[in-house]
Amino acid sequence: MRFTKMQGAGNDFIILEDREGAVPESTWSRLAADLCRRRISVGGDGLMVVLPPRRGGDYAMGFYNADGSPGEMCGNGARCIARYGYEHGLAGETQRIETTAGLVTARRIRSDQYQVRLNDPSVLRPGLTIPAEGRELRCTYVELGSPGIPHAVVCLEDWETWPEDRLRALGRSLRYNPVFPKGTNVTFWRPAEPGAVRAVTYERGVEDFTLACGTGAGSTAVALALEGRIDPDRLFLDFPGGRLEVSLTIEDGIRDILLTGPAVIVAEGECYP
Repeated sequence: MRFTKMQGAGNDFIILEDREGAVPESTWSRLAADLCRRRISVGGDGLMVVLPPRRGGDYAMGFYNADGSPGEMCGNGARCIARYGYEHGLAGETQRIETTAGLVTARRIRSDQYQVRLNDPSVLRPGLTIPAEGRELRCTYVELGSPGIPHAVVCLEDWETWPEDRLRALGRSLRYNPVFPKGTNVTFWRPAEPGAVRAVTYERGVEDFTLACGTGAGSTAVALALEGRIDPDRLFLDFPGGRLEVSLTIEDGIRDILLTGPAVIVAEGECYP
């Protein structure tokens, strides 16, 4: 089975093709859980499958988390699959990618930099307070697309001083908190220099921190825009795996969320599941 492995700011993915749409979804789910295991397989945060378009796009993107569960969409993954689509002749420098959460448009900036327009927010719940760790955590809940990708965006200014196991335990507890009925991804952020924040995301389906999260970056920008804390023209988010850039429009609601960052080919080859 031919595969391509890619990463965007350290968020890594395995890409396979099923251009005829002949393989059952349950097979891809099992393959994701098998192939994404680190050290004993290819390893990755998720599996993406190139599928035939059904709603006028250039192609469709099936996304599966590392545990095999299907995901609605992935921002870093969409940038990576856009590079794959361009270099494999599936689309041109601008693309229309069908995802479960809705249509995503992508644009090639240069060989290893791509920009995607994330799905508009479908759910916004600002001003939540959640008791944890002996304090009230300030949180904004965002869903991008429909069905929406759930994100809890939490301001935690001292998160980088925490032992990793303690922060992981907090991320896990918020991921399953009953205030989020379908579970959630959790992004912790703190202010950095003007126009930038530092962030880390505990991802649902990976069940751990990843080196970066594209929809987490977009959701964080949405949360800060709701609070009037950012210039909508540009926000830089520094994740452990690298820097992502988000811009958005604040007119008649928040929309046109543009995520820009690297799309890097790591390896190509054959795998034997």
